[in-house]
Amino acid sequence: MAALAVVETPSGKDAIAEGLLDLLKPAVQQLDLHVHSVRESQVELREHIDNLATELCRINEHQKVVLDLDPYVKKLLNARRRVVLVNNILQNAQERLRRLNHNVAKETARRKTMLETSGAFTPRSPSKP
Repeated sequence: MAALAVVETPSGKDAIAEGLLDLLKPAVQQLDLHVHSVRESQVELREHIDNLATELCRINEHQKVVLDLDPYVKKLLNARRRVVLVNNILQNAQERLRRLNHNVAKETARRKTMLETSGAFTPRSPSKP
């Protein structure tokens, strides 16, 4: 019977845990990069909204014909407020991702050190099975 058996020894569990950590780390790093990119876009959008609101107020003050731009300015300011809220949520998520990434790296290093000191882990070259 040539079935693959999962060894329930500490080294087997450590190997599985290390494999999971190695699998998750790139995904966490990629997600962190995307969150950072979105946050930068949010800041840029907020700045554009501020500039547009300022420009609309300036135009409204200098118009000879009375145009009521206040509702549009209020809509822009409301949109800005929502952008700031989303940015805060993204900032919190990015901080959690950063801590998770740090913990994954720390746990990986700890497990690797533990395996190396126990002699159960010997680094192999990729060409050797």
